[in-house]
Amino acid sequence: MAAHDAWALICRLFAGGTPVLRAMLSPREAAALSILGKAVKPTVMDQSFVLCPHCQQHRAQVWGDGRGGRMCRCPDCGPVTVEAADGAALALDEDWLRQKMRLALGIESRDGIDDLGDGVWRLGDARRSPVVLARDLTRVLHEPTLLNRVRVAGGDIRVITPRPSTTCGSPFGAGVEWLVLEERFALYGGAISFIATSPSATPAVDDPATPVYGPFSADFKWATLPDVQATPIQFTKGQANVFKALWELKGVDVDGERVMQRAGQKSDKPIDLFKIKAKDKGNPLHAARLAAYGALVVTQQRAGLYSMPCAAAVLA
Repeated sequence: MAAHDAWALICRLFAGGTPVLRAMLSPREAAALSILGKAVKPTVMDQSFVLCPHCQQHRAQVWGDGRGGRMCRCPDCGPVTVEAADGAALALDEDWLRQKMRLALGIESRDGIDDLGDGVWRLGDARRSPVVLARDLTRVLHEPTLLNRVRVAGGDIRVITPRPSTTCGSPFGAGVEWLVLEERFALYGGAISFIATSPSATPAVDDPATPVYGPFSADFKWATLPDVQATPIQFTKGQANVFKALWELKGVDVDGERVMQRAGQKSDKPIDLFKIKAKDKGNPLHAARLAAYGALVVTQQRAGLYSMPCAAAVLA
């Protein structure tokens, strides 16, 4: 679930809009840092106050100890030595996020990003629909003129925000579609993918390789994984069936035999369909297919379990 945890951390950092101390990360968030790459970057925070290095429950004022070191006084722990690492912080590279969101939605590169102020951006137009990214849904609801500034004739507006804790259903009227950042997008191999509204319906697309279900096309015969290959990767029917079966299992760890039965394949393990035969060694297509499998599928070999973490973000 590392990719899912990494995306959750990106969404949390974006919603907060401020750096966070590394010490404040959960164990799962800390483990996910290794796959975030350029999405997050180290930064400097005001170190006149730090989170207590011992209990990590209280923020305490820092002062010099007279010997070149630093101390803080925690209400519970008393005097505590403060190391340089105790003030280490991380910030989201929001330029990275906005550019990746544009790619996920197929926004033309010639369209620039407009800063509308106070945590709201117009990312551009996706198929003649203006796309607005906002840090806070309330900001957009309380200032409806923001949407009037981006509205175009004949095109609905898409508003993307993190999910607030108190809003249910659609907060907008006709002509405005609300996309929840945590649920309608996900992180796959260093790229962001848009998740289709209904996994049961197959949207009509002009390009058969267009991502519809995360990185996959509507028939799962193509996957767009920029970190594996610059162009979409095409799979055999059997390989596509394996990916489709894992996707429909929504990231749950499942026995390999069950996956293959669901995919309608006779092999015992999903990897069997991706192994490169001797005659195909050196063929970049087969190498890309195997690399895609390695990037998307998590295997617990001893337990014989398989899962596709990116599918965990699919709406029920």
